[in-house]
Amino acid sequence: MPELIQIAESMSVTTECLEIRRANFGDAITFHAPGLRRYKTDEFETQNAIEFASISVTGTACALGCEHCKTNVLHGMADLRQHDGSLFDLCADLASKGARGVLISGGSDKRGRVPLLAHVPDMIRVRKELGLAIRVHTGLPDEETCAALGEVGIDGAMIDIIGHRDTMREVYHLDSDPEDYENSLAWLEQNKVPTIPHIILGLHFGKMLGEENALDMIIRHPPKTLVLVVLMPLTGTPMMGVTPPSLEEIGAFFERSRKALPSTPVMLGCARPLGNLKLEIDRLAINAGLNGIAYPANGIVEYARQNGLQPKFINACCGVTW
Repeated sequence: MPELIQIAESMSVTTECLEIRRANFGDAITFHAPGLRRYKTDEFETQNAIEFASISVTGTACALGCEHCKTNVLHGMADLRQHDGSLFDLCADLASKGARGVLISGGSDKRGRVPLLAHVPDMIRVRKELGLAIRVHTGLPDEETCAALGEVGIDGAMIDIIGHRDTMREVYHLDSDPEDYENSLAWLEQNKVPTIPHIILGLHFGKMLGEENALDMIIRHPPKTLVLVVLMPLTGTPMMGVTPPSLEEIGAFFERSRKALPSTPVMLGCARPLGNLKLEIDRLAINAGLNGIAYPANGIVEYARQNGLQPKFINACCGVTW
């Protein structure tokens, strides 16, 4: 009997999430394939990898060497240091080849900041002269950086929000506190920079620690889009053998996020475990009423259709629309 009650309660929550989604967004769902890596399933593949290009202003260099990444994420990006000229010149070259938008990213300094300030004048030119959409990875931006980004008119600032002090120290090697992330969200908000915060489920060596606090901070500073990802144990990192959170924990957090931000797009981002676990996580995202999925598992597009959703395909980061 307790098992039946639990199943009934789960179905009730899922139905509530789907109703929230349809009331605010209708039946559309977006599937995204950013040009970070080659991607192909039976249902969807990257059609134009350069349409939304990723650039690292530091190449593969990062002062933090986070336990879950060890610079792996930077390796798929265009290395600005290997291109003669400025960020504007690189963006102009990409635009001439068909790019419609760029992600400007990079490794962090010891304080967690991606060094974007020196490139702000070029970003302004990219927006005005090339008309490209611009997303940035900010790291943990200071007030000066947030103010400067407000002058650019970027499409969105992508910022990982960490809700527990231990995770900041043991995973990110940052001598900071969760309140510093809330300060960054407040500065971005004050400068009218649309935010696209990310929460990494299981970032603390596979354990859920601080995710609820991170979501609470985000709720206090309403984002343009919320992106949820799940710890992806990467080869060559200290977390290679870590077990991610359970499907029950992941599904519950998806549903909590949907209910907490009913009129805000909530997406399942690029990073999550592969194989059958990825398929199950993607199904949970559909069931919880999320708005879109990056790099969907094979079969998920049809699963969405079976649930009455109308798929749309975009070659760009989750949340980007042309």
